[in-house]
Amino acid sequence: MTAMLIAMAGLPGSGKSSVARELARMLPAVHLAVDDLEDAMLRAGLPNSYEVGLSAYLAAEAAAEANLALGASVIVDAVNDHPYARAQWERLAQRADVELVFIEVTCSDEALHRLRLERRERGYRALREPTWESLLPRRQALLDWGGERIAVDTANANPYELATRLVRWLQPN
Repeated sequence: MTAMLIAMAGLPGSGKSSVARELARMLPAVHLAVDDLEDAMLRAGLPNSYEVGLSAYLAAEAAAEANLALGASVIVDAVNDHPYARAQWERLAQRADVELVFIEVTCSDEALHRLRLERRERGYRALREPTWESLLPRRQALLDWGGERIAVDTANANPYELATRLVRWLQPN
């Protein structure tokens, strides 16, 4: 398989990281989670701020670029709700001369999505989980996204099933 850049997108608690991890195992691909990087920066004593969030995206970009240069496929696991964030991956794919695929993960069952968000424990020591109410502006930003992407819904399929379908789509042969 030729190296590719896969940029996940979706609200916190939608199941995006679970799908990304399964997909990374199956392809195989390097899995870079922006939240992991942000948590590390916060544990290092940086203040919880917009700049730390941006720095985590930039650190993921640097790691993705290095891995793409080695010929590895990379999955960037982030909300990617802002056009600037998505443009970052478009520019990287151009620089690295690789195909870019956006995968948007949703959970159409609002009660299930909310329950997942409220109950999840990812083991972060410094990064706080978002509240349900904080997702509303981000939800609108994703709804306003007009770009090309593959959409998957975690409400009625588990991450393994969705990743299996995605592998078939990404590797048609």
